[in-house]
Amino acid sequence: MIAKVNGIELYYEKAGQGRALVMVHGNGEDHSIFNEAVAILKEEFCVYTVDSRGHGRSSRVPTLHYEDMADDMIAFLEALDLRNVVFYGFSDGGIVGLIAASRCDRIKTLIVSGANLSPKGVSRKLRLMIWGMNKLRPDDKLALMLREPQITDRQLRAIRAETLVLAGSADLILLEETEHIAAVIPDAALQILQGEDHGSYIVHSSKIAEIIRDFALPDVD
Repeated sequence: MIAKVNGIELYYEKAGQGRALVMVHGNGEDHSIFNEAVAILKEEFCVYTVDSRGHGRSSRVPTLHYEDMADDMIAFLEALDLRNVVFYGFSDGGIVGLIAASRCDRIKTLIVSGANLSPKGVSRKLRLMIWGMNKLRPDDKLALMLREPQITDRQLRAIRAETLVLAGSADLILLEETEHIAAVIPDAALQILQGEDHGSYIVHSSKIAEIIRDFALPDVD
């Protein structure tokens, strides 16, 4: 399916019925990383898995910026008139979720995995690897991670959604970065998943489905 927002086309897939759940992937990925999770979540949610601009089947753009991606997701919610939304974002999708939730009251529940506030929020080893790869073969998706995001505490404090901040114990995101995000967002919960890395519990995994379900539907046995 296609949603036309901000002069571009966003590809998305929809499954199930119930409260709206929007899921957004990480850098260089597409909606299909959530297929295994959607198979479970569609039993209790109306799940929308969206390809970010410049990814998957969505429109290509000259330059990528997280603020633009967040604008796209806000426009997506408005175009489909989705309210009381659960927004789940992984990695870059988590960054987009933080920005979008800071200025969109349609997002009532926010769950982010492996998000960072600035390029310095990831391990130095990863930054050097991305820099080297981008120098050998320039790629705007890689360049994006070197220059952005630049999310402020003021933006985090503006989030009013019920929020869960996730990371793996062996994540690429620095632990202090994850802890800071959870500490600044009002009343946010923090969960560090032991034995998991950046995407092991998310990419083509059903584990994230149970976490989302338990947080967004806390009264369900």
